[in-house]
Amino acid sequence: MNRTVTHARESVYIVPNGRVQSKTVIRQLSMVESEHDVALEDTDRLHGRSALVDNVKAASALAEAVRSTLGPHGLDKMLVEDGGSTTITNDGVTVLETAKVEHPTARLLISTSSAQDRAARDGTTTTVILTSELLQNALELVRSGVHPSIIMNGYQIALAEALDEMERISRIPKNDFEMRAAVATSISGKVDSVVSRHLTDLAIEAAEALAGENGGQDLERLRVKRLLIKDGGVLDSEIVHGLVLPKSRMDVASVAKTDGGRIAIIDGGMESPKLDFEASIEVTSTEVLRGFHERARERMREQVDLLVSLGVDLLIVRDGIAEDATTMLTDAGITAYRRYERDDLERLARITGSVMVRDSKRVKDKDIGTYSSRSERSYSGVKHTHIEGSEGGAVTVLIRGSSPSVREEVERTFDDALGVAHRLSADSRMLPGGGATQTHLARHLRAFAPSQAGREQLAIEAFAAALEIVPRTLAENSGLDPIDEILELSAAQTESTEEGAWIGMDVASGNKVRMDKVGVFDPLFVAHHALAGATEAANSVLRIDDVLWAKQDAQTPDWQSEMENQD
Repeated sequence: MNRTVTHARESVYIVPNGRVQSKTVIRQLSMVESEHDVALEDTDRLHGRSALVDNVKAASALAEAVRSTLGPHGLDKMLVEDGGSTTITNDGVTVLETAKVEHPTARLLISTSSAQDRAARDGTTTTVILTSELLQNALELVRSGVHPSIIMNGYQIALAEALDEMERISRIPKNDFEMRAAVATSISGKVDSVVSRHLTDLAIEAAEALAGENGGQDLERLRVKRLLIKDGGVLDSEIVHGLVLPKSRMDVASVAKTDGGRIAIIDGGMESPKLDFEASIEVTSTEVLRGFHERARERMREQVDLLVSLGVDLLIVRDGIAEDATTMLTDAGITAYRRYERDDLERLARITGSVMVRDSKRVKDKDIGTYSSRSERSYSGVKHTHIEGSEGGAVTVLIRGSSPSVREEVERTFDDALGVAHRLSADSRMLPGGGATQTHLARHLRAFAPSQAGREQLAIEAFAAALEIVPRTLAENSGLDPIDEILELSAAQTESTEEGAWIGMDVASGNKVRMDKVGVFDPLFVAHHALAGATEAANSVLRIDDVLWAKQDAQTPDWQSEMENQD
């Protein structure tokens, strides 16, 4: 047997397979190895299975942080910020987005949860715990010798089959009661049942006001104004058609209430122009100064006369209004408001049919809108203006509560309910809640798995097992035994020849009943997004083979100079 002998600093020969190599080759090989080590010596690295284990641990830790919030008996979390302010919430995405998280995999799951919130307004906690369970099951398969690429392929096959099955068992709501029940289910556990019913009614009323409009997924956030009011309790919260804004008219001498008229919206101000550069003007006569003021007043008069000629009696501007202009506007019968937020201007433009104009000197007749009423009212000692537009399309929700934290949580809950209600108007298909859908899909996938010839069937079975984390968590959060509940639920679905997929857990009674009989529904789009998002996130983590934490900028080795130095 030939032996290879190497010495770093001596004249040596390598004899691989009986052939002698030159010293130059020896030095090149040695140099490459040493430089490779130097390139990574200041980089923390996790490779292969170690990287997967670390990522799975991070995902599991994040899932455990929100797991107890799932379901009607979910518990709240208290979030304490650096300044000492606290937030008490049951909303999974709020918990995740507020928490300080450094691990990259945990951040990936938070991004997935946020995407679920934007797309469906519900199912954020479900998405996170599903992702975690998929990763834990995948890790067990990897330890058994299954390659991650096979697991990912199996997960995709299982996802496609599960989505098709969800489509098959879904159905259209039979009446308004089931629509309301679906919205109420989405916010169950976040507030008590009485408040839940009230917020559900408000959300549906607001969603109906937006029905038929095109505006994308964020339409309800753009068209519905949230206004937090200190007075009253949560049950005093109400929907007001039109916009209620914490603004009062500039001049108390102007008209406070009207039954309609024409409105102009200026995305700027009505102030005297100012120089954009520093300059000094020497005035030698009071007549010169008086001339400056007179010309400024004349320009302002021209703008007011233009508005009068267009029949405007209500003026809204984003910036300020000069004092002289305020008097002129009042004398001309125009009520003026200033310092409006851009979002509010857009809402006003939408409900009145106005076109926002940057310069008040360029307003045209086609830019003028109409409103049906305007009035003022005080809330919590602050004057507010209520404007109803002739075009409709916007509402204001007045959210009340005993404390700022209560009002904020009610606002978050209302947002979720409104988001679900608005999306149900476009896609009303529903699935059973109470863990029924996930249990049925798990049973279906286990029966489907043998149809795959390769190791993918192991991944499909792992996918099926991961789905049961939802009914298991619902049972745990309700004080029930998760193993017994899953077994009983699976048996109940199997025994039912018709609509077995709709049998779920009634966590209030512990019975296994049809979810449509007790009014527990999950919108199809929520379950669809949650399952697809969780699978995508899990596969993204499974693709990671190396995790590198670089401590300094990488440098490209200078091989040539190194060789010259050694020579």
